[in-house]
Amino acid sequence: MNPRKITYADKHVLLIESSGNMRATIVQMLRQLGVVNIKPITVSERVLELLQQERFDIILLGHNASDKVTGIQLLEEARYRNYMRPTSGWIFMTSDSSQQVILHAIDSNPDYLLTKPFTVEELKHRIDALIVRKQVLRQVDEAVERGDLDEALQACDLISVTDPSYDLAQRYKGRLLLCLERPEEALNLLQERFWQNGEKDTGLLIAQALLSLKQPEEAIQQLQELIESYPLLVPALDLLAQAYEMHGDLEQAREVLREAARKSPLGIPRQMELGRIATQTRALSLAEGAYKRSIVLGRSSCYRSPEPYLRLANIRRLEMQDADNDRRIELHNDLDALLNHAEFSFPKDESLKVKSLLVRSQVYRDLGKQVKADGLQREAEKRNTQLAEPLDLARESLLLAGDSVPVLQEQSEQTEVKTRLPYDEALSDKMNRMAIRHYMAGKYAQAMRCLNMSIEYNPTNGSAMLNLAQLYLEVARDQSERREERLTMVRRFVKLSLRAQLSEIAKLRQHELIGYLRQSIETLPKGSLGVLLR
Repeated sequence: MNPRKITYADKHVLLIESSGNMRATIVQMLRQLGVVNIKPITVSERVLELLQQERFDIILLGHNASDKVTGIQLLEEARYRNYMRPTSGWIFMTSDSSQQVILHAIDSNPDYLLTKPFTVEELKHRIDALIVRKQVLRQVDEAVERGDLDEALQACDLISVTDPSYDLAQRYKGRLLLCLERPEEALNLLQERFWQNGEKDTGLLIAQALLSLKQPEEAIQQLQELIESYPLLVPALDLLAQAYEMHGDLEQAREVLREAARKSPLGIPRQMELGRIATQTRALSLAEGAYKRSIVLGRSSCYRSPEPYLRLANIRRLEMQDADNDRRIELHNDLDALLNHAEFSFPKDESLKVKSLLVRSQVYRDLGKQVKADGLQREAEKRNTQLAEPLDLARESLLLAGDSVPVLQEQSEQTEVKTRLPYDEALSDKMNRMAIRHYMAGKYAQAMRCLNMSIEYNPTNGSAMLNLAQLYLEVARDQSERREERLTMVRRFVKLSLRAQLSEIAKLRQHELIGYLRQSIETLPKGSLGVLLR
């Protein structure tokens, strides 16, 4: 087979590097390779705005630990905000080649890593490989970016078995099948490829398929074999912890997460998971360490939230139960300081005030001071009624206490029999627009009511369905009470939208929502998850 022709002249490259000398050197290297369209900028928060607004074929992102905003922070937030487009290739360049930085960067899935300083030949090797890969998978990536996963599957099948990138395309296909909730097909495809090449990323996808099929024992075996061959494959440890938890072995899940956090300690979601499992198994010192690290890491992370403060306050509550009187007073003061610090750090989070009252109420209940506990509970209930989306206080109390929370069964998609409003497409569109205005004003409850009426007036209004799905998803992300119930509503309206006639923009929105549903709720971007559809 003739090698593919590699051209640089038509490629748009974004170079993000804080060192002026290094930036100039890399620009000169790119010029030598024939790259004409180069946008060199320094590392700053403005980079995210640029990534959202403009398209680039290749992004070269430099990381220097001494920067106020580091490259690894930008990489993490670009992934968090879904700014890493499938059609763009990312090369992460770091002057810090320590294990924790490299493994943390891998969590955000750049295409390649490159240690600074490097030669023009090393840079050419990475860019060449990236260009070839993007050429082969161009139709697949473009379909994914449009939100048409079925078309992306078909594009994977167009790549010849004799093509050097065939295995890569088949792995991509397996990932798409998992996104489309077709794990059996994914498993059959991936196992065949894994037997032939033993590639670690294929092995990870097989484990995901097994977990989707509720086969934790098989997933555990698959992951243990992978970890034996690749000890630093931290995503395999994350999945193994999930498999052990699904299997009911929380202590083993805790130890696996402890090992994952030891090898790659900079990821907040991993630390929060470790804290959660450690609390459930009453390994309180371990949980405390995980939550404290989450607070420190959150000072400069897109994952910053009040949750680790609340969880750490609960650790203090649990410690009080077995402490002597003097120690109990000390722990109680520390708990109050944690909650006060959280409220000071997140003054606009009204739900945090309700959660703080719930924790304080439980503390006094543990101490046998029922009158004080009941007073704080009533205050929490009063404040809760004033929220735009009130919390499920019983469920929230379980979450804050670190106890396992019963998973709600997914409700039937059959709608209740009731009298429908008269069909009126124009009025449905009007209610949808009114809902958007309420949403922009921060009035989520009113927006939801308008969207429900929009669908009542026109049960085929796909835009309203997607808007309602987005609102439920944002509320589920921001408020942990009734979370599973709200996620059920998200899935319901997204599924209903699959049968509606949608514009190309709406199809892209639909794909984005499906992608968010595949993520852990804690990893979703903060704020609006997208522009509501008119």
